[in-house]
Amino acid sequence: MKRVWTLVVAATTLTVLALPAFASSGGHDEAGHGDAHGQPKDKASESSEFILHHVADDTEFEFELPFVHLPPIHIAELFGKEPGQGLFIEREPGACTRPVEKSQEAFASIFKFMNGCWDLRPTKAVLSMWIAMGLLALILFLGRSRDQNGVPRGVFANIVETLLLFVRDEIAIANIGKEEGPKYTPYLASVFFFVMCTNYLGLIPGFFTATGVLGVTIALSIVTFIMTQVAGIRSAGVVGFFAHLFGDVPTWMKPLMFLVEFLGLFTKPFALLVRLFANMLAGHMVLFFILSLIFVVHLGAAVVSVPLATGLYLLELFVALLQAYIFTLLTALFIGQGVALGHHHHPEGGDAHH
Repeated sequence: MKRVWTLVVAATTLTVLALPAFASSGGHDEAGHGDAHGQPKDKASESSEFILHHVADDTEFEFELPFVHLPPIHIAELFGKEPGQGLFIEREPGACTRPVEKSQEAFASIFKFMNGCWDLRPTKAVLSMWIAMGLLALILFLGRSRDQNGVPRGVFANIVETLLLFVRDEIAIANIGKEEGPKYTPYLASVFFFVMCTNYLGLIPGFFTATGVLGVTIALSIVTFIMTQVAGIRSAGVVGFFAHLFGDVPTWMKPLMFLVEFLGLFTKPFALLVRLFANMLAGHMVLFFILSLIFVVHLGAAVVSVPLATGLYLLELFVALLQAYIFTLLTALFIGQGVALGHHHHPEGGDAHH
């Protein structure tokens, strides 16, 4: 019971610590702000803009400690301020200053890249992933403590060992098999720890959730897609891998079967990227929406908003771990399906193409 109350107090504290940054950016700044026509914005508009700005990726990293407002870090300027400098490459003259078409605003970076503006400078999501990888390296280094018999020594080392064994035994071996499962454990463990660390890092006030950015989840899903196809080709061979796309159906149905199976190769990673992205993005937006009621409605709304936000924050602590587990589990399932192709085309004691 004491642990539960400790967790509730910690969640409430972190929720309250997020309020000063929220208030300075979207709550009480009634003067000096206006829309495109110079009209003053209402609190609802300012709050919605703050929420969208907080969850969106950008080249400007605003790390605001409670009651201490630090100047924003312009990450991009460290890697080139003008087109043609550093990682800010302009393949065609004027490509980086060309306005983005309204239909392409959702994918502005891709639109600019296709038109010759290669802005390869890191963003908030990239910086957050760097921080997560640094923390992971430190955590795993501290968790390598062993005694003379090779047994983990200390609470921290035992926690890391327990998680690794869980990924190996309950995810890799359980879904891929005893023979092939250990071979894919390093990748699955890397995915699990990376997604989990990135998710939890975004729950700290002042930091950014990289997994709430579509580009990050797309990259993770592409790697999983490659690993899945490699597993299938390694297990069944190139001929067997493509043979399963046609299925064991009549000849006249094989073209349709090939189309269905081929599209199925891409729907699996698509489901991965959408699930992780949507859960992490929606959780943060709802959390900030509940907190915004304090500044949009009335300060008295804190009596309701803070407990609700605390409960949602506790749920987010669980969701952060759950999404890492689900992403890793589904990855193992997809790899296991690829490995199973070899057993399908090469059964023991039977013909190779039975």
